[in-house]
Amino acid sequence: MKKILKYLSLGLISTFLTATPGFSAESISFFYPPFGEFTLPVDSLETFAKEGKIDDDLRFYAQRATPEQLAQLRELLQIRFNVTPTLVSQVTYSPVGEQVLQRLGELLLTDSRRNGFYALRAALILSAASPEGLSLINVLRQFPSDRLRLNFTEAVEIIDDLSQLLKTRDKVVADLQQQALRQTLQSQSDLSLLPKLPDLRSPGKFPWQKISLTLTDLSRDRRLPVDVYLPTTTTETDKKPPFPLVVISHGIASDRYTFAYLAEHLASYGYAVAALEHPGSNAQRFQQYFAGLAQPPEPQEFIDRPLDIKFLLDELQRRETFDPQLQGKLNFQQVAAIGQSLGGYTVLALAGAKFNFEALRQECQPNNSYLNLSLILQCQATQLAFNNYGLKDERIKAIIAVNPVNSAIFGETGISQISLPVMLVAGSQDIFAPPVPEQIRPFTWLTNPNKYLALVENGSHFTFIGESDPESKVLPVPDALLGPDPTAAYSYLKALSVAFLETNLINRTEYRVYLQPSYAQYISKSPLNLSLIDYLSTEQLNQAIRK
Repeated sequence: MKKILKYLSLGLISTFLTATPGFSAESISFFYPPFGEFTLPVDSLETFAKEGKIDDDLRFYAQRATPEQLAQLRELLQIRFNVTPTLVSQVTYSPVGEQVLQRLGELLLTDSRRNGFYALRAALILSAASPEGLSLINVLRQFPSDRLRLNFTEAVEIIDDLSQLLKTRDKVVADLQQQALRQTLQSQSDLSLLPKLPDLRSPGKFPWQKISLTLTDLSRDRRLPVDVYLPTTTTETDKKPPFPLVVISHGIASDRYTFAYLAEHLASYGYAVAALEHPGSNAQRFQQYFAGLAQPPEPQEFIDRPLDIKFLLDELQRRETFDPQLQGKLNFQQVAAIGQSLGGYTVLALAGAKFNFEALRQECQPNNSYLNLSLILQCQATQLAFNNYGLKDERIKAIIAVNPVNSAIFGETGISQISLPVMLVAGSQDIFAPPVPEQIRPFTWLTNPNKYLALVENGSHFTFIGESDPESKVLPVPDALLGPDPTAAYSYLKALSVAFLETNLINRTEYRVYLQPSYAQYISKSPLNLSLIDYLSTEQLNQAIRK
């Protein structure tokens, strides 16, 4: 009985912790044979959320949860999303939204034990329209049924999968941190040198100017806003034009400003930087979509994003021949690309990663778990024609992919096609592109020896995204998902980007000292502890998982 109650409480509590809002109007119930029906009033949860009090109805379950779980539950119950009912409606009526709701509806049933798809959609929209706003408690109150029935068997299966995923992640992260620490302790000579070296976290010596352009690709009807950051030389600077060129690709529902801090930093070290916007998946497109003025992003965006950068490079090469602002300033023999999230996918495709449609189709079977949320995005690519898309750009000589989504769309076969120097950057608490399947395992698939994996403990999917125009913010992200203050992470990305580009794009071997685990340890700051490794085999990863 004790073991059964353990599973019972784990299933209920963990479901609250991980599921999208939506249970019932007055109570949550589930049937657990052979012990019968269990019920928890919504009032009990509301009292706990507002006052922290555990009444008699909640006490039965609370006694079987840890204090940490209860604290997480209360935090989740208190989260409020400032979203409009129009936005919620657009999302829940989109193909991706319907797919997610259908999956959740198998877990969260109506009182008549039917899939909760329509009830969840209605509750989410009504909650967003109410004065209290979209919150878990309010969605429960708006659920159009006296009770929400929890599919207990499904819940236990999901919780088991989630528990295994988190255990695997924690074991792998701990193992990589230990590996980096061992290498650091073995290179005490490097540690003694580091305080004497220039601090790559600080700005370089180059002044720079920003040139804003709008490029139009008539063949695809794509207008590309671009900010070009151009260094200018002084008597103190060592580089002369033409400057090496770095292209930055933003993530989904973002814009060219989110990595302005990195563009400015690289420009101060003598790099020309072009930060562009992808019109099919930028913040403006999502604003229009959520307002009902545009269609949702199309699967074609997986093709158009790399083509945007190809067109950008073509256009800059053309303009460099006659535009006095650009003439003689850009070195197209030294080009690198940096991308985050879907931008990480973009630069991997440009570096030579190829679609693996067979593996993608297997990963996207309806019964597969969506605990890796990035699969929901990647699986949209199954709607593309199964062609051998030529997305690689030979001009690009090195890439940095931050929180990239890639495991299913490329797989090992696709990622192993990359022959360029690569740096992958991961956050241990990234729930959208989980680090083990999306960055750490793909790191083992890379074949070029010049590869690096930077892992930020407690980093989220948003940790490296800089401040943007408040009017451009589309998706309200609760603080709990943002993670700790990202200032330290910005400094990591600045320093590692300079070191990686100087070493692998400019071939300045003296910068390789900055790409050692000892340097990552030297600049690391809690709670965003930084680890850096340059080698990990598939067998080593599997051993870490089996521990």
